[in-house]
Amino acid sequence: MSNFKDLKEECYHANMALNEQGLVLYTFGNVSAVDRSEKVFAIKPSGVPYEELTPQKMVVVDYENNIVDGDLRPSSDTKTHAYLYHHWKEIGGIAHTHALYSVSWAQSLRDIPIFGTTHADHLTQDIPCAPPMNDMLIEGDYEHNTGKQITDCFDGRKLDHREVEMVLVGNHGPFCWGADAQKAVFNSRVLEEIAHMAYLTLQINPKSEKLKAALIDKHYQRKHGAKKYYGQ
Repeated sequence: MSNFKDLKEECYHANMALNEQGLVLYTFGNVSAVDRSEKVFAIKPSGVPYEELTPQKMVVVDYENNIVDGDLRPSSDTKTHAYLYHHWKEIGGIAHTHALYSVSWAQSLRDIPIFGTTHADHLTQDIPCAPPMNDMLIEGDYEHNTGKQITDCFDGRKLDHREVEMVLVGNHGPFCWGADAQKAVFNSRVLEEIAHMAYLTLQINPKSEKLKAALIDKHYQRKHGAKKYYGQ
């Protein structure tokens, strides 16, 4: 029996949730779950349809991308997950999708503007789109460099990954993270909904203005601030 049964179960259920939320098509997308004490993470196997997944098929790798447990090849995005886990110590799960509206914004190389209170319930600024990777990095260790592309975007903009738990990778698609794998999936669903709303907003009124600061602060603070009062 695997020594990583619980980790594989967590990873499996998060991947199935990604599929149930309608965020993936065929074999697109993946979720990983990390075990910080063991310095390993479980991730979806590459190219396996969701209906064929089982907890036992999840692949456990270390931060150097060595397979620790599993018989299948891990996701092609494994090195990106490993890079983010190595550099951002607080995150417990990562999700990557090719969801329709999120990818459309990424392909447009545009940040998603903060137009309304739904957006402000989750973060106080535009959802960033990292610029396209340069040719030298593409020709190098591409998946590893995708992780670097994300952290460079956050460093360059002075963004805190503990507050902004989502990004669009230019010409590619979204990555989200969180305290655990299910939170990463939750953030992926939120991102896709915000991306859809922003698209429709600009279709209705191409000159739509961003949400004013007072409303941004009000909606974010009531859910996340020191005196938050949303929920039980």
